[in-house]
Amino acid sequence: MAAGLLWSGVSPRAPYTVTEDGTSVLADPSTQALIAADGWFAVITGGLGLLCGGVAWFAARRFMLPVLLGLCAGGVLGAALTLWIGSTFTIGAVMVEAAVVPGVKVVPGALKLTASGVLVSWPLLAVGLFGLLEGMHGYGEPQLRPPYGNLP
Repeated sequence: MAAGLLWSGVSPRAPYTVTEDGTSVLADPSTQALIAADGWFAVITGGLGLLCGGVAWFAARRFMLPVLLGLCAGGVLGAALTLWIGSTFTIGAVMVEAAVVPGVKVVPGALKLTASGVLVSWPLLAVGLFGLLEGMHGYGEPQLRPPYGNLP
């Protein structure tokens, strides 16, 4: 929940103009606010993914397969929850200025993702860091490792 509120607080809103028939149109087609929202989402959820992957490796290396499946499923759920909370609650709506005709009403747009690929940053970085730490830890061990589930 905090990740969604943080994303809502730090991401700029793209400017939209309201037309005569009540629809909203992007006021400045060259705005970078849409890309900035995607970037902030990737940074926040990616950082949480690294945190979860590190904590999971230190805490639960004994049960690797269930932990990896939990990291993946939890990361997908956490990213979806972050997206829903961040786009539902508006905190600190900073609007990017637009070059529009004077007298035209400009409103901040809703926060949304334009690049849906950033939704995988949480699970990808969590599982990736877990695998990297396990690979670095297992590199110095002998080739014959103890059977699965019998780690000291």
